[in-house]
Amino acid sequence: MQTTGHFTVARWDERTVGTDEHPKLAQASITNTFTGGIEAGEVACEYTLVYSEDLTGAFTGVQLVRGAVDGREGSFALQERGHFGADGGIRSTFEVVPGSGTGELAGLHGTGEYTAEHGVRAVPFTFDYEL
Repeated sequence: MQTTGHFTVARWDERTVGTDEHPKLAQASITNTFTGGIEAGEVACEYTLVYSEDLTGAFTGVQLVRGAVDGREGSFALQERGHFGADGGIRSTFEVVPGSGTGELAGLHGTGEYTAEHGVRAVPFTFDYEL
């Protein structure tokens, strides 16, 4: 099945790991809110980011989703990987961490993606999944 929706970033706390020299390593604690096919408020996210000198870079992270997928309630974790450009655009893919689904989402498997444009608050996503 495929579902779509949007997420918004409610909080972004980033800190440099080591020095500010490039390439620069950082960690970010983020809170997202999902609407649409995934309904979840206060989704906890932890990311590790690498910035190049031109402010492009890559990231990896995990989101813990507690809410519903197309009306089925439970929780699950998403492992995410992406990259960003100097223009502020972000491209990411994500997948459900195997075995992380609970409640009506037990056995959830799936992958998704999003592209975020600088200055656009609601980021559209697609999520292909099986239960």
